[in-house]
Amino acid sequence: MKNDEVMERLKKSLEFYQELGFKYMPVQLALKSKSAEEQGRGGEELIETKNDSISAPKPSTFPTVTTSELQSFRTSALKALRDEIGDCRRCKLCNARKNIVFGEGLPNAELMFIGEGPGRDEDIQARPFVGEAGQLLTKLIEKLGFKRDEVYIANIVKCRPPGNREPEAEEVAICKPFLEKQIEIIRPKVIVSLGKISAHSLLGVKTQISRLRGNFLKYDDIPLMPTFHPAYLLRNPKDKWLVWNDMQKVIEKLKN
Repeated sequence: MKNDEVMERLKKSLEFYQELGFKYMPVQLALKSKSAEEQGRGGEELIETKNDSISAPKPSTFPTVTTSELQSFRTSALKALRDEIGDCRRCKLCNARKNIVFGEGLPNAELMFIGEGPGRDEDIQARPFVGEAGQLLTKLIEKLGFKRDEVYIANIVKCRPPGNREPEAEEVAICKPFLEKQIEIIRPKVIVSLGKISAHSLLGVKTQISRLRGNFLKYDDIPLMPTFHPAYLLRNPKDKWLVWNDMQKVIEKLKN
C-alpha cells in the first residue's frame, strides 16, 4: 500500500474514533532509521484525533501496538459505541423488545459471525445466539478450533423482531450503522454472514443464499463468507455438510 493511501486510511480511522468520543489513541512508533534511534527519538507518542490537527507518523514510520493495548482500546471503543446506542428508541422494534442485544466476543477477534436478529432467548438474556440455533453455532465454532469467546458474534439488528419475523428494510437501515462501527472497531480478518438477511444487508445484493454461500465476497476490504443460518440447519440438517465446507474455506483464508 502506498504511503498516501496509508495516511488517508489512518486519517479516516482517527476521525472515526473521534466520533466515538476518544481524544487520542496511544501508538508505538517503530523507527527504521538507526540514526533516529541513536538520537533517542521514538517510543510512545499520542496521535490526536482533532480534525484540525491530526498529527500522523512520518511516511518512514509505521504505527504498532501490542495485542493487549489493541484489545484494551477496542474494548473501550465498543463500550463507547454501546453507550451511544443507549436505550435505543430509533425504530419500532423497541416497542416489544426486552433487551438490546449488542453483541459479544473478543474485541481482537480474527473471525466475526453476523446473524439476522435476536430471538426469544437472546431477547431475554441480552446475548446473541444462545438459543437452540446458538448452541449449534457454538458447536460449529468449537469444531473450527475456536472457543466461543475467541470470536465475535453480532446481528444485523439488535432488537428482536416480533414473532421472530424478518427485520424490515427501515429497521435494518436504522440499526446497520451501529454494526458497521462494530466491524470497524474489531477489524476481523474474515466475516461469516449467517443467512440471507445478513448477507443481503452486508453485501447490498438480493441473490439467493443458496447461490451466495461457499464463495468469498467482500465487505469493505474484509473477506466475507455467506453461509446458511443455524436456524435453517435445524430444519434442514442434511445441509450441515455444506456449511462445514464453507467453514473449511474460512479456516484456509485465516491461515493465509
